[in-house]
Parts: sequence; structure tokens; C-alpha cells
Amino acid sequence: MMIKMDIFGLAMDEKTNMPLVILKDEQDKYILPIWIGALEAMAISLPLKGMNMPRPMTHDLFLDTLNNLGASLLHVEVTELKESTYYAVLVMQHEDRQLRIDSRPSDAIAMAVRSKVPIMVKQEILEDIMKEHQGEYQVVLDDEESKKWAEILEKFNLDDTKYKM
Repeated sequence: MMIKMDIFGLAMDEKTNMPLVILKDEQDKYILPIWIGALEAMAISLPLKGMNMPRPMTHDLFLDTLNNLGASLLHVEVTELKESTYYAVLVMQHEDRQLRIDSRPSDAIAMAVRSKVPIMVKQEILEDIMKEHQGEYQVVLDDEESKKWAEILEKFNLDDTKYKM
């Protein structure tokens, strides 16, 4: 079974200094962090912020090519986790054929954001991640303090900072 996930945000892993995209399901049951590269993080963040580049980036070029050939991206799927590496597919429609194209999850997510199509994750992956990390998380903010931080973060504007991704 596939679970629809949304992008909860982009973050930096404090231990590895690597960017990660964090996916979350609509019922707040599952959270899936996927470590990605800096360029991949930029490719995801630009359309999330509604920014367009003056010239097409690779993901834009690929989607434009698909559309001009009469194909469309239906959704993307994170299908497997092997040896700490996630695997994904692009699910496309061309005339009466449905196509499944192998993809890195970061590329699939970047294309999903641009196309405004669902990001699906195999439930088995989410269950395995939950089991693997069960008990590792702890609450670090109590209710009153978390409300204060939520207000601060709502007002936070990344464009006002010195460092940009």
C-alpha cells in the first residue's frame, strides 16, 4: 500500500551537515527524512518558494519534454530502501500506457513539486523506519515553550538571513 506524503520541509542534518527533505503524511502518523545533496535541495526549494529561474533547470526541461511528447507525470513513488539508499520511480502516462521510470528520490520529489503531483511512499518503508527509530526521539519542548517557538518560526523569513541555500 502506498501512503501520500507531503513535504514538511527542508533541513540540515547537524551531524553530517547534509541537507535533507522531510516528508510527512496527512494524518501525522509517519515522518520520512531523506538525505539529499545541496543541489538537489535547491532544486526542491525553488519551486516550493514559487521561484522561477530565467532558464529551465534540468527538472523543468524534462517535464517540458514530457509534456511536448504528450506524456504527463501522474505521481512519484518511493518504493524501496536498500542498504540505507532510497529508490523511487516516476509514474507517467503516455496515451494508453502507464510508464514507470527509475529515479533518485530527490529528483522524483523535485519533479513532483514542479508538477504538483502526489508523492507516494510504500507503507512498508514507513513502518520499517518507525520500528527502527522507535524510542529514539524525545520531546524537547513543552507545550508553552513549543507555542512560543512556533510563533517565532512562523514569522521567520529565510530571505532575512545571511546564509542561503
